Amino acid sequence: MAVVKPFRAVRPHPDYAHLIAELPYDVMNTAEAKKMAAGNPYSFLRIDRPEINFPDPVDPYQPQVYAEANRILQQMIADNQYIMDQHDCLYIYRQIMDGRAQTGLVCCTSVDDYLNGVIKKHEHTRPEKEIDRANHVQALNAHTGPILQTYPDHEEIAALISSWTETHEPVYRFTAHQVEQIVWVVDQADVVTKIRTLFAEEVPYLYIADGHHRSAAAMRTALMKREENPDYSGDEEFNYFLSVVFPASELKIMSYNRVVRDLNSLPEQEFLARIQERFEVVTAPSQPYQPETPHTFGMYLGSTWYKLTIKPELIPVDDPVNRLDAALLQNNLLEPVLGIVDPRTDERIDFIGGIRGLKELERRVHTDMQVAFSLYPTAVEEVIAVADAGLVMPPKSTWFEPKLLSGLFVHKI
Repeated sequence: MAVVKPFRAVRPHPDYAHLIAELPYDVMNTAEAKKMAAGNPYSFLRIDRPEINFPDPVDPYQPQVYAEANRILQQMIADNQYIMDQHDCLYIYRQIMDGRAQTGLVCCTSVDDYLNGVIKKHEHTRPEKEIDRANHVQALNAHTGPILQTYPDHEEIAALISSWTETHEPVYRFTAHQVEQIVWVVDQADVVTKIRTLFAEEVPYLYIADGHHRSAAAMRTALMKREENPDYSGDEEFNYFLSVVFPASELKIMSYNRVVRDLNSLPEQEFLARIQERFEVVTAPSQPYQPETPHTFGMYLGSTWYKLTIKPELIPVDDPVNRLDAALLQNNLLEPVLGIVDPRTDERIDFIGGIRGLKELERRVHTDMQVAFSLYPTAVEEVIAVADAGLVMPPKSTWFEPKLLSGLFVHKI
């Protein structure tokens, strides 16, 4: 059963929350982070992407870069821009985007649950990215980026969270990146205990939705600290990591689209003929075209949108990975027709998050790419099915929106 643990958050003074909170470090590059933080000395990107504090060029993985992140955080605490709660609390974090709300519980989850499979994964991680975030955690002696997790809807947990938000004032309410951000502090011991008990007795698994590298970094750090402290009890803060857990029905996944640089030396008509071996191909009913059902795809080629519908006999029945649209496109078009064997490493393919819209696909085709594909969004239930099977999603299968902001909660270890 799942462990959720209250903690003493280091969090912004209410006067600074809207200035501090930023998008997570991994949705931007260094240049974009520097531009976003320009003119804002409180931006959390100065901590989350500390290389932006140095003149270009700088190696972001040097010890002095991580040390600068810690220096800035400690200075912000000293200047009362950050405060720390006096006792362990849970927190409620609501985001409202385009009129749709998602409400999660901010807590710590267990490294042991991560190790023993109570927290389930669906993605491979890259060691260099794990090491970067582990070095960041160790330099700050804190987790700064929350991991997005989900769990099957639970009526009583939802009622407790809803009751708290209806009867208490939030500590933060502001709009950032066109999303309303609202936070409540749950500081009543009996409510905290009741929520913890419900998870411990009735929620068998948690599922990582976004943040696999941060989770792996927390695990690396915990194992290192356990080696350094062989008499550890298991209650130390380094045995837990910062998370926001949402009921599955409240999460929204947007499509994760693809653009490809060339047609693998195929003339356009031959390319279309090859596709028709496995897909029904028609001119799309709308321009641009966003698929309305699973197993259909939009394709932008030249200046025309097409609708591709994969032939039913090519859809595996009992394979939770290979029946996903990202896998169907890869296995039936990207690899056999365009020659993209490994989309993780092939420089001919790029991935465009659905938040950027279909016009971004058109723009890329008219600049540096030749063909684009729009996908139907993966369902949360599909992610859970893959994780339950102990399998791995195809790369770039899910784009969760809205993104959890970093800087609203810091977990000291």
